[in-house]
Amino acid sequence: MEQGPIGRGEIFEIVRDRLADILEIEPSTISEGQSFVDDLDADSLALIELVDGLEEELSERAVGFRIDDEDLEDLKTVRDAVDYVYDRSKAD
Repeated sequence: MEQGPIGRGEIFEIVRDRLADILEIEPSTISEGQSFVDDLDADSLALIELVDGLEEELSERAVGFRIDDEDLEDLKTVRDAVDYVYDRSKAD
């Protein structure tokens, strides 16, 4: 099992693939600059599903990784989510 910090590019791929599954769209159509709500039509339920999926996938790699509910409202774009996860995953 791979340990150590997760690269930012890898986090983007995880976020993108999870989001594509939830929204039932092609991963290739998702870019970092997109807004969850305005560009991707992701509702709050979709974002909660995304968070759950990221916590599940990343808790194996970054022990104790979780996204705080109050932080969720600050995540407006795909880039916000990637940056947040990246910062959190290398915090330990």
